[in-house]
Amino acid sequence: MKVCVIGAGAAGLCAIKNCLQQNLDVIGFEQSNDIGGTWVYTDKIDKDERGLDIHSSMYKGLHTNLPKELMCFPDFPFPSQEKSFLPASDVLDYLNLYVDTFNVRSRIKFLHIVVRVRPLLDNSWEVIVKNLITNMNETFIFDAILVCNGHFSVPHIPKFEGQKTFRGRQIHSHKYRVSKTFQNERVLVIGGSSSGTDLAREVSNDANLVIWSHHLKEHVDLKAENGNVIQKPDISSLTEDGVFFNDGSFERINTVLYCTGYEFTFPFLSIDCNLSCYENYVQPLYKHCININRPTMAIIGIIFNNCPFQTFDLQIRFHLKFLTGEKAFPSHEHMLADTEKDMNERWKQRGLSRRKAHSFGDGYQNEYYRDLAVTADIQPIKQYVTKMYSENRRNRQKDIATFRNYIFTIINDETFTTRLLFE
Repeated sequence: MKVCVIGAGAAGLCAIKNCLQQNLDVIGFEQSNDIGGTWVYTDKIDKDERGLDIHSSMYKGLHTNLPKELMCFPDFPFPSQEKSFLPASDVLDYLNLYVDTFNVRSRIKFLHIVVRVRPLLDNSWEVIVKNLITNMNETFIFDAILVCNGHFSVPHIPKFEGQKTFRGRQIHSHKYRVSKTFQNERVLVIGGSSSGTDLAREVSNDANLVIWSHHLKEHVDLKAENGNVIQKPDISSLTEDGVFFNDGSFERINTVLYCTGYEFTFPFLSIDCNLSCYENYVQPLYKHCININRPTMAIIGIIFNNCPFQTFDLQIRFHLKFLTGEKAFPSHEHMLADTEKDMNERWKQRGLSRRKAHSFGDGYQNEYYRDLAVTADIQPIKQYVTKMYSENRRNRQKDIATFRNYIFTIINDETFTTRLLFE
């Protein structure tokens, strides 16, 4: 069986490794000249030396917001070190070690960008790839496709009244690199997710004032060193030099920094792939990964609020169990019914919007992991994973300034201990 993996970030590397362990003939395509995807830092923010859009959203000084005990693949722990929260460079070193340990690099065609993927009449796949060295297109035929192109490169910027009249700077966190570019400014940071929380603190190191707009239900104490962060509700409108909020208050600002997430994009998939993506809801996907209309294709890693590396590995093993014929794919009707039941619960019981269609988080990711393992009869994710995820989330809510000072130690498959680095 010939398998195509699109992308050589963490998900793509995991896909190639698992395919190799199943003795599959796998090729990965990566548009850059190295592995790592979003974990590769660059000072560039627009185009690379070949005129391609910069893929990585990594900023200087980023540290993981999950402990390394959750950032690893289940069968390949991080090298031993005391701290649990690591700089991005350590994650990239880990991925390189993973690649070299499992001989993954030899299966990757670097500087090859996937132009089009389309199904053929015999249920195989035609993949057209542009070789960026020769500038020529090449055509490959595969039996299966694992789409691992990453989802942190195309910014989502919400629309606000007055957005076009604002005379200051407007940028997305995708293009954020260092806080000194906001020196002496009044900066509006929009968004309450990980990037919004982290960058509100980061920018406060150089800005005169940070106005952080979010709709988090719980209060977050940023404890900015300069005491120059104020929190505001959602935005009502922008003016030429400021912003009105839903509570009627107004602040003058120089810059808007959007920490508002990313768009799922699959520009290389032909319409014949029978997948749609509207407001980040990708459908129809069985268990949030297998293309129901063409099940030899899987989209890996679009779920969020979870443990990503653990999820990549589980989803890939889940798909390969069916691809290799160890288990028969469920019927088209069964996959549709299962997905409809899942999504109805998300819409009605959890009240999720389309943009949250693939959101998990506390409790729900544990159910999802268990469901995949039971359905495909594969090794489940260890119990400590979701427990540790929940404790880390509580620590982060309690004190965003110090939650990375915790050290996690795994005791066994179910339990772990926690202590502060500076006790």
